[in-house]
Amino acid sequence: MPKLYIRALSLVICIPAILCAVTTEGQYSVLEGQTVVIPCHYEPQYEHYVKYWCRGTTREFCTSLARTDYLQASDAAKDKASISDDMDQLVFTVTMKNVKTGDTGWYICGVEIGSIWSADVVTFSNIRVIDGMSVVNTQVTGEEGGSVTVECLYSERYRESRKKWCRSGDWSSCRLTDSGASYEDASVAIIDDRTRTYSVTLKKLQLRDAGWYTCSAGKHKISVQVLVTSRPKDTLPVTSTPAPTKCNAYVPAKPISKESTRSHHLESWLMCSAIVLLLGVAIFGRKLWKVHNPKYQFIEQGSAPTQSKDNKSKSNKCPWDVSDQQDTTVVFLNRDDKRDDAFLY
Repeated sequence: MPKLYIRALSLVICIPAILCAVTTEGQYSVLEGQTVVIPCHYEPQYEHYVKYWCRGTTREFCTSLARTDYLQASDAAKDKASISDDMDQLVFTVTMKNVKTGDTGWYICGVEIGSIWSADVVTFSNIRVIDGMSVVNTQVTGEEGGSVTVECLYSERYRESRKKWCRSGDWSSCRLTDSGASYEDASVAIIDDRTRTYSVTLKKLQLRDAGWYTCSAGKHKISVQVLVTSRPKDTLPVTSTPAPTKCNAYVPAKPISKESTRSHHLESWLMCSAIVLLLGVAIFGRKLWKVHNPKYQFIEQGSAPTQSKDNKSKSNKCPWDVSDQQDTTVVFLNRDDKRDDAFLY
């Protein structure tokens, strides 16, 4: 319903001006005693116009709280709000300090046109002042083994109240500040600065610490979710390993299985068998070669053949042709025949 009301008001005001040229957030929530800051943006054509901040739902019945032309304002208005205009950024900023619950209501960011024929260019904001508790962040995250801090805000009227921190659903876990406005043990530390803020620090976080907690002051409390992430595993630094030398090469040991042992034995047996087989073939071949080589036959019989030059050359030409030499007859002739020694084949 409030949003529909805002849209209706904006439409009625914007129709005379044809275009709404001031914008801001439509809703603000602030804790009692705190400060609220409202930025109001405008179009470049209104750079040198007067800007103002007032309380009300229409321009005619709007109580002025601050203006950029520094017109005389009451002391109460000065204490309540201030305004500044940044023409470079095209935004004027309103600051309201020490707000009370009575300050809840509708306000107007406006640009004063100053003409009876044109209405002021305005936009509306609703400020809601909360009496009780608030937090800076409703969800915080910490790492396992580390710490995380929650900032809890409270109203001015609870300045002297004891502050409490509890795990949601477990009232036995509550920790309260003492007369010195602080509390501390091995896992939790609470410090109240008495300026409407107290901080809760969870120390030495563990994964089981994740969950929902509550900040409390007086009869008011607000929930906060705490998340805990796992600590990353430690990684060993990677160092370069020098290359092994030929003299002292190191091979890392590997576990030996039964299958690898059997395979190794089989390979050794096959290697030895192959060597023995090759050696046997070599010996047999040599024996066979000696049997068919006439040179070795004559050596074994204790005599060597005498050959003529022609036969020698013939023998050299085909040393392995032993078929004719097996049928050769050696004849020795006397010198009286007046012939040279010769071999007859």
